[in-house]
Amino acid sequence: MPATFPPAIFQSFAEKSDPANVAPRLQALRAQMSQAGVDGFLIPRADAHRGESVPPSEARLAYVTGFTGSAGVAVIGPERAALFIDSRYTLQAPAQTDTTLVDVIEIGQGTTLGTEIGNYVPANGVLAYDPWLHTPAEIRELTERLAGRVTLRPVANLVDAIWTDRPAPPNAPITLRSDNLTGKSSAGKLEDLATALQAEGADAVVLNLPESICWLLNIRGSDVPNAPFVLGYATVDKDRNVALYVDGAKLTPERLAAIRPLADLVHPVAEFPAALEALGGAGKRVLVDPATAPEAVAAALKAAGATLVEKRDPVLLPKSRKNEAELAGMREAHKLDGIALAKFLAWFAQSAPTGTLTEIAIVTALEAFRREEPTCLDASFDTISGAGPNGAIVHYRVTEKTNRTLAPGELMLVDSGAQYLSGTTDITRTMASGPATDEQRDRFTRVLKGMIAISMARFPKGTSGAQIDVLARQFLWQAGVTYNHGTGHGVGAALSVHEGPIGISSRYTLPLEPGMVLSNEPGYYKSGEYGIRIENLLAVRDSDVAPGFLEFETLTLVPIDRQLIDETLLLPPECAWLNTYHARVRTEISPHLTGEVKTWLEAATAPLTE
Repeated sequence: MPATFPPAIFQSFAEKSDPANVAPRLQALRAQMSQAGVDGFLIPRADAHRGESVPPSEARLAYVTGFTGSAGVAVIGPERAALFIDSRYTLQAPAQTDTTLVDVIEIGQGTTLGTEIGNYVPANGVLAYDPWLHTPAEIRELTERLAGRVTLRPVANLVDAIWTDRPAPPNAPITLRSDNLTGKSSAGKLEDLATALQAEGADAVVLNLPESICWLLNIRGSDVPNAPFVLGYATVDKDRNVALYVDGAKLTPERLAAIRPLADLVHPVAEFPAALEALGGAGKRVLVDPATAPEAVAAALKAAGATLVEKRDPVLLPKSRKNEAELAGMREAHKLDGIALAKFLAWFAQSAPTGTLTEIAIVTALEAFRREEPTCLDASFDTISGAGPNGAIVHYRVTEKTNRTLAPGELMLVDSGAQYLSGTTDITRTMASGPATDEQRDRFTRVLKGMIAISMARFPKGTSGAQIDVLARQFLWQAGVTYNHGTGHGVGAALSVHEGPIGISSRYTLPLEPGMVLSNEPGYYKSGEYGIRIENLLAVRDSDVAPGFLEFETLTLVPIDRQLIDETLLLPPECAWLNTYHARVRTEISPHLTGEVKTWLEAATAPLTE
C-alpha cells in the first residue's frame, strides 16, 4: 500500500478567512451605506442561483464577515453587525469572524432574523438588500415582521462597490450529458414540464436553480466547486420553447459548436432582463418559485405586467425521482467509490496506530485513491476529516491552521463524497485508531442501530422523511442523548450532493417515492472529545413483500468498523442485516482488489456472531 501521496487537487487546506479583515471591510461598507442613505444592509450566503456552493466571485458573506459556512446571513448596522447561523456552525463562525465587531447568533427556538434586526438597525430606519440575492418569500416575511419598525429597500449590491479585488465570474464550458446516462432526452423532459405548466395554468416558468436547469437540458459544467453546475437562467413556455441565459464568455464559436443543437437556445445573460420584460409585456401567467427565485425576477415580471403563479420549481420533484439509467449510474459510482474507500480504509488501518497521521494527510490519501479512477471528476464537498475532538464539530473543515494529528486510540470521523461521471456519492465512516472506550462503543452501536433501522424500514406509500426520522434516533434517545442535525438529505444523480425537496428530518414532509436517493446518517457528538457518524446512501424502491409499500436499496459499498461495535446491543435482525451488508460489500468490491487490501477487506467484512 502506498505511504505517500501527491497533493490533493480537489480541496484546499488554506485558511479562507482572516478576522483581521473584518474591521476595514465593515468600515468601507458602512461608508457605502451612508452614501446610499440606508441604515443597514443584508448580506446572505446565497447567490442568485441558491446553490450550496457559490463561485468565489459570489462569496460576499465570507468577504465581509470571514465566515465560510454553507448557510448564513449578516445584518450590518451603523454601529454593530450580526451574523446569523444555524447549529452546525456555532463553533466555526466565532472562530472565523471578529466577535468584537460581529455578534454570532444561532437561529432557532424563537430566534429569527426578523426578531433580531431591531437590535442592529435604528427604529424607523431603512434596511437595504440586493433583490437578486433574496427570494420573494424571504422579503415578504421580513416585510411583515418589520412592519412599522424598519423599511426594506432594494439596492445595487453595496458589497460589490467595496470589493476591489473581486474574482472574475466563472467561465467554464458547458458539456452535454448523453441520453444513456440521463435515461431521458431533454426534449422528453421539456414535454413533461410543458404538461406540468398547463396543469398549473401557467404560460411559462423562469428557472434559476442550476440543478434544475442542468437536469432539464441534460447539460453539465464546472462553474462552482463540488457540483457540475452551469450557472444561468432559463425560461420555458407551455409550447416547450426554451431559452438558456449564461455568461457571454461561454458563447465563443468553439464552445457553441461543441454543444449543438443546444447552442441555438443559448443567449448572453445580459439579455435576461429583456426576456423577463417580454414575458411580462405579453401579459402571461409566469410560474415563479417564491422560495428559490430572486426577488428581482418576480419584481421585473410584475412590473412588466405578468401574473405570477407562485409554485414550487416544477423541475425539483421529477428530478428527484431517478429513472433506471440514473440509478444504474449511481450504483456504478458507489461501486467505484467502494473500491477507493476499501484501499483508503486498509491504508488507514495500517497507518493510524503509528500516531503520525494528520487530518490533512488523511484527506489527501482519500483523494489520491479516488483519483485512481479516471471518471472521478471532483469531490462532492470538502471532506470533513475530524480527529478526536474535531470529530465532534459536525461540519468541521480542516485547514493548515487547525490540522491535528490523530493520536492512537482516538476516533477518526471522515465524511466525504465524490462526483463521478456516472453519479454522486456521500459517505461517512467513523474509525478506531486503537482500543475504544465502553462509552464510545455504546454510542457507536446506538448510531449503527439507528442507521440499520432506516435501512431496514418498510413503509406505506405516502410516508415522508419526517415520519421515519425517529427510527434513527430512538436508540440514542433511550440513552438520553441525540444529535442536532437531520438524519438524511436528498442526493442528485451527478448533480448536487444535497438535493431537495426530500430528506429525512422533521422539515421534510413530502412523501418519499421510488427512485429518490437519500442519505442515512445518524450521529453522536461529545463536545471536546469525539464524534461518531455512520452514513450510507439509499434509493427508495417498491417493496416486493407488500404491494403499496416502499423500502430502501443501500447504494454505499463500504465496510463499517467492527472494532467499534458492542455486539451485545445488537438484536439478531440487526446483526443479520450487517452480516448481509458486509457480504455484499465483499462480493462486489473484493474482485477489484489485490494483495494486502483484498486481505484487509476479507477481515473487515467477516460476519459477526448472530
